[in-house]
Amino acid sequence: MKKIRARDLGIPFEGTPGESNAITDVPGVTVGYSTIIEGATARTGVTIIHPRGRQDYTPVFAGIHSFNGNGEMTGMAWVDEGGFLEGPIGLTNTHSVGIVRDTIIAWQIKNNIQYQPWSLPVVAETADAWLNDMNGFFVKDHHIFHALDSSTSGAIEEGNVGGGTGMMCYEFKGGTGTSSRKLPEKLGGWTVGALAQTNFGRRYQLNIAGVPVGKYFKDDAPVTNGENPFKQDDGSLIVVVATNAPLLPHQLKRMAKRVALGMARTGSIGGNGSGDIFLAFSTANAQAAHPDKQGISQIQTLANDHLDPIFAATVYATEEAIINSMVAAEDMDGHEISVKALPHQELMDIMKKHNRFETIRE
Repeated sequence: MKKIRARDLGIPFEGTPGESNAITDVPGVTVGYSTIIEGATARTGVTIIHPRGRQDYTPVFAGIHSFNGNGEMTGMAWVDEGGFLEGPIGLTNTHSVGIVRDTIIAWQIKNNIQYQPWSLPVVAETADAWLNDMNGFFVKDHHIFHALDSSTSGAIEEGNVGGGTGMMCYEFKGGTGTSSRKLPEKLGGWTVGALAQTNFGRRYQLNIAGVPVGKYFKDDAPVTNGENPFKQDDGSLIVVVATNAPLLPHQLKRMAKRVALGMARTGSIGGNGSGDIFLAFSTANAQAAHPDKQGISQIQTLANDHLDPIFAATVYATEEAIINSMVAAEDMDGHEISVKALPHQELMDIMKKHNRFETIRE
């Protein structure tokens, strides 16, 4: 059964989404999941993003921004130094970063698709220790191979899936969310897509489409009881942004910085204990990694004074991806606590009260 998304509830968002309103609206991008829900303590998984699909490992230009570094993203140093992303991206829980990294290398070797004779995979994490026993090490190599081999384009799952399975967001059930923006032809016609793994925020902060909805939901907040004690935010947010616009690494780093503004639009101020690390890549310039005999690559780039629509699309797609992760999520009983999902009808009533509601589209 198709899950409800934020727009299905009448929540108004800025900008025009692509066909699937997902990161996979960027041509070539595919996403795969393994979701692990077993017994009373396993609530975790892995998400894989292939920038050009499973069969094409031509490197893509990329840029990274660490908004708050209380987290991990492997491979950051080489992406920052060399400007290229040379393989799939993995998202998982904090204590499974190592096995996901090593299995991506094993998968590349098995399929003979290493770009270099060595690999430095990009794998990022958020901590699902409240709902998942991270010390159980439930993510195994066969889960990762499945996510790598089963990635798809088009509409993808959200909520309690993949690396986001055991995550919380604003003290509701969080997880995996995605969204996209398609720019009009007069602004280049480019597509920007975001995929978020959400595990951050305190209930009182939550803001949806400009409405401070968190103050209405004080019940069942597992950490702060819905009040405002300024307790440290000890979650995390990982966002991967993709585009087909021809951008260079330094421009993609600027694009990744704008993810923090999408995060802020949902209410977060970025806590000391939150690991918020963002990556942006471009599927354009496929020849950049294949220079001619003189070592010269043929590259196109969007001029800096044409970047504002890309920046705006990044902010808006990030914002909606975060909210989608919550709307699609379901109640979960876990390792240490139980977490409620964002209640749809109550949310719709609040949005109507504030005149921030669109007629639901069939």
